[in-house]
Amino acid sequence: MTDRDCMARALELAREAAQTGDVPVGCVIVRQGEIIAQGRNRREDRADATAHAEMEAIRSASRRLGRWRLEDCTLYVTLEPCPMCAGAIWNARLGRVVFGAGEERSGCCGSRLHLGLEGFTPFPPVKAGVLEEECRAVLGDFFAQLRQKEKKDGDFTDL
Repeated sequence: MTDRDCMARALELAREAAQTGDVPVGCVIVRQGEIIAQGRNRREDRADATAHAEMEAIRSASRRLGRWRLEDCTLYVTLEPCPMCAGAIWNARLGRVVFGAGEERSGCCGSRLHLGLEGFTPFPPVKAGVLEEECRAVLGDFFAQLRQKEKKDGDFTDL
């Protein structure tokens, strides 16, 4: 499986999240060419601030492998990990991180800051921009629809 193949699956999961009203972020974890875990944002669905796509996938991979160290795995996510998820990636000792769209406000794998450059070592190598346009489009469509709905309902806030 190529990086693009894995990100395409993460995008499918992001679209599923959008259909349930969650911010469309999807994640897969790959080991030896096989997707061993996946996750999508479920914060709204589960009323849980920690139910991010990466957290779901890391938990699932750890359960499947019976260990918390995931150094032989690659995490693919449609949006650059936030501080919580970057911390989980570091703690899980993931071997590599690949993301689609950068996140200027809270991305911790290069956009806002990079945990690996802040002394959190070892931090895995990061590859940014895989299927970036598609990842941005899914997010943009979701927030445009949300704004339209809130305008229509008279409860508009600048998201």
